[in-house]
Amino acid sequence: MQPMTTFRRDPAPSRIAYRMQRLWLTPLFRVFLRHGLPLLVVILFFAVYLGSAERRAHLVTSFDTLRTQIEHRPEFMVSMLSIQGATPDLADAVRGMLNIPFPTSSFDLDLKAIRAQIEGLDAVASADIRVVPGGVLQVTITERQGAFVWRTRDGLVLVDDTGHRVAGLLTRDARADLPLIAGEGADKAVPEAISLLQAAGPLAPRIRGLVRMGERRWDVVLDRDQRILLPETDPVAALEQVIELDQAEHLFAHDITAVDMRLPDRPTIRLSSDAYAARQKALGLAPTGAAKP
Repeated sequence: MQPMTTFRRDPAPSRIAYRMQRLWLTPLFRVFLRHGLPLLVVILFFAVYLGSAERRAHLVTSFDTLRTQIEHRPEFMVSMLSIQGATPDLADAVRGMLNIPFPTSSFDLDLKAIRAQIEGLDAVASADIRVVPGGVLQVTITERQGAFVWRTRDGLVLVDDTGHRVAGLLTRDARADLPLIAGEGADKAVPEAISLLQAAGPLAPRIRGLVRMGERRWDVVLDRDQRILLPETDPVAALEQVIELDQAEHLFAHDITAVDMRLPDRPTIRLSSDAYAARQKALGLAPTGAAKP
């Protein structure tokens, strides 16, 4: 009887197993199996699922329904408009202009567009828009403050200290507390008008208004129909010079119609017709019937 032959298994891996082990040791292959393969499966799934137009339409409808449900939850609804910092008339104008149908979702409100719309009003300097807890759309307005009444060809206009239009006026008495300016381009030179009024000193109570001449310079109109014709450049210094003359010589107490300072080094005084005739008579000259400097 022959002894039984025992076969031992070769411990060396097969060629395929060896190659698989080598492949597993490759970092790029391990990254692909951990991340790339799942991604490919997901992409393949969605490609197959979204390949149907019916499924795509159902997915879009479901998303829109979910979004609508979230946006119209009670905590996102706005049911009231609150306006602060505005006069009642301006607040009513803002409400009428916005005309927001409440209640509405805060997601449907374009706050930037609302702010731009409100700041487009002449009387509004700036506006802050926000949705506050309690479903309130809060509008905080900074109004423009009238500084001058500007007399134009089309009527009276209230302007602020920058010359920006605030509102129209029907009568001067509506804002008799504000100084008057007139003439084309007067609104563009409001800062200069403010400087002139601040420098007017003792003449301030007598000033009836400032008139812009040729969109280049100012005339200061006083009571008794007297005027100060100021130069185009450095009008404040010229006005201060006139004030010094008046304090020294009581200039405007005399019968004069104007002090011409358009040439500051050669100021000219214009007499009224009666004063000029009296002067001519005193000098033994024949009157010409016209006021002369």
